[in-house]
Amino acid sequence: MPAFHCTRTRRSPFIGGILLLALMVACGVPPSRAADLNTPEDVIRLLVRANAEKDIATLSRYMVHDTDVVGYTIGGRKYVGWPAFEREMKDEFDAVTRLEIPITELKVWQKGDVAWFSMELDYIRYVGTGAGQSRMSLPLRETGVLERRDGRWMLHVWHESSQRGPALKAVNPGGTASAQKISTSSETPDFSGEWEIEEEDKSYRAMLDKAGNGTYTHKGGILKTTGFANRLWQGTWQQPENDREGGFEVLLSEDAKEAKGIWWYSRVGDHKNIPPREHGGTYTWKRLTPPPAH
Repeated sequence: MPAFHCTRTRRSPFIGGILLLALMVACGVPPSRAADLNTPEDVIRLLVRANAEKDIATLSRYMVHDTDVVGYTIGGRKYVGWPAFEREMKDEFDAVTRLEIPITELKVWQKGDVAWFSMELDYIRYVGTGAGQSRMSLPLRETGVLERRDGRWMLHVWHESSQRGPALKAVNPGGTASAQKISTSSETPDFSGEWEIEEEDKSYRAMLDKAGNGTYTHKGGILKTTGFANRLWQGTWQQPENDREGGFEVLLSEDAKEAKGIWWYSRVGDHKNIPPREHGGTYTWKRLTPPPAH
């Protein structure tokens, strides 16, 4: 779940009643409600801020750990159970230098021990430091349901999506496989050089050889080009560090400096029966080095 940003000094690595009260006051939560987080809105804002501060402990405390609980995020990703979500959050926290994500709109409804909400926010990721730092802003929408258990409001299920449409629709509308046979040919360009790859929620760099094979700087990534025709570029990707793999299909611009398209999972750990093109996202590739001269 994305994060709420409140400008202040970094907090100590421990959580205590007095410290929590001070933080809640600094971020605009009335003191009378800060001590016990008595309302669903208090808990939502606390969870969002915990996400911004990379605070797994607080996320864990106020999210249910039922084995069948489901959450959805951008790129079609789905989490079932707390361990899957925790693993992804740790990966994200390791990948970014810092997060700043202000809530722009939040509405909460309640009936008895159940509450539901809609929220809009900007998820701003900073990667790197100094002159090499990159910034990416993702306007997001969220909906979710909270349940009061033993007097405490807990986030039960949630769904997250981008406020903007994808940068590029799927190359094959409807998610179906292309009927066109993709094969390498003498028209295949020289892919060699460094590329920046931007997904909806992260960016990284790839170094490719002439044939379009190489590595990228996320989870030990490996890219392999399997075909190219009529500017349609297809391939596979692997991430040994988190044991995942899948495919991609992008459309290369006429000047060969940019490509836009989709990626998808084919395997996540022991899960191998993932329908192709069903779970994934969109991304943009940009050359950082000039295309090789012919």
